Amino acid sequence: MLTYNVNIRCKSKVVFGEVVGVGCLEGGGAVYVRHRLDASLGDVLFGAAACAGVWGRDGLVARALASCGAGRDGLVCLSVRTGWDLWLGASGLGEGDEVLASAITHPEMGRIARLRGLRVVPVDLDPATLAPGVGALEASVSARTRVVLVAHLFGGRLDLGPVSRFCGEHGLSLVEDCAQAFAGPGEVGHPEADVSMYSFGTLKTATAFGGAVLRVRDGEVLGRMREIEADYPVQTRREYAGRLLKGILLLGASRPGVYGFLIRACARLGLDLDGLVDVATKSHAVGVPDGELLRRIRRRPCAPLISLLLRRLRRFDRGRLAARTAAGERLSDALGPYVMRPGSGSLGRTHWIFPVVVHDPDELVEGLRRRGFDASRATSSIVALSPPDGAPEPFEAARMMAGIVFLPAPIGLPEKEMGRLASVVNGLAVPRRDAGRLLA
Repeated sequence: MLTYNVNIRCKSKVVFGEVVGVGCLEGGGAVYVRHRLDASLGDVLFGAAACAGVWGRDGLVARALASCGAGRDGLVCLSVRTGWDLWLGASGLGEGDEVLASAITHPEMGRIARLRGLRVVPVDLDPATLAPGVGALEASVSARTRVVLVAHLFGGRLDLGPVSRFCGEHGLSLVEDCAQAFAGPGEVGHPEADVSMYSFGTLKTATAFGGAVLRVRDGEVLGRMREIEADYPVQTRREYAGRLLKGILLLGASRPGVYGFLIRACARLGLDLDGLVDVATKSHAVGVPDGELLRRIRRRPCAPLISLLLRRLRRFDRGRLAARTAAGERLSDALGPYVMRPGSGSLGRTHWIFPVVVHDPDELVEGLRRRGFDASRATSSIVALSPPDGAPEPFEAARMMAGIVFLPAPIGLPEKEMGRLASVVNGLAVPRRDAGRLLA
């Protein structure tokens, strides 16, 4: 979450890159934006200095794995998608085998599996726990099912016990995508998971502006993954330096005058500020041709990336994580009955991002932005997967994503502003049919 003191006195209809009607933000003042990079300028400059270094990767990889807690069972990859592709290629799966996947996940996870010749079947989620129900798993499993892929969403963790027992009963591999759920070194995933995957991309906790750590239980499969990865080209230092430059620009944009200028400039030029931020923070492999997607993910991380990852792991700030968690819980407690909180029953919620589900998400986004709170319907690169022919529809997942809005991260919000945010959300979340009754 970024806090900007911006006085906007224009009459443009474009605010934060989207049309929101006549006028600008009410009252000017502070603007609370959805994302704050979990990194300091010192972290970014350390990565930039590492780009000029001459040391190699091998010793750094071992030290990063030891710092994370993965040790000999670990693998450092360019991204979670790289690790997922490696594991699929090393696991001996056959054409037409099936993957049961959390119905809400990154779209490229399903796409990568399909490029491997696998059939991806989304499994509906419980909106409170964000876990695939055992009943839904039982309804989706078949004789060709080989893998269950679950995603921990929004900074919380789902209870893998029931899913693990289901996998054991059916002889299936269990893969957990922990990209949004990193809570500090020593986390090596669920003890019954065959693979646990953690991301350190630009917007993630303890970002290294790329990279992922995997823990793989099967030593033979891990060995094959390492052999496959060894033939990949190494990410260029120039490319990684470009990512770090974007990081510096994002940190610089946190200054009130700079961000105010960006808002006014985008409004005058008709530019999509959300799109510009999106370009600076995401990999943008979504929508590229299949061959280009595979080319991008089938690479090894460069030494500067691993160096910065090692620094972030060794200097992990548990106090900041605790503060983020506490702030998220306070905001959750302040929300009313018409505001559904996805994952309210999940475990260890750290509020990496803060989603709500309401009856009219577009009205909530517009209303919040008018009042100085940046909100969006597309903060996280996740979607509700579409089922293949003959598979059950994930109705709960689709309904949740249809009404989702991502609020400003509550960490750093003054208590008064957090109360105002909750009040605005509660007021706008009331369905129109009930507003008159509540006000009577």
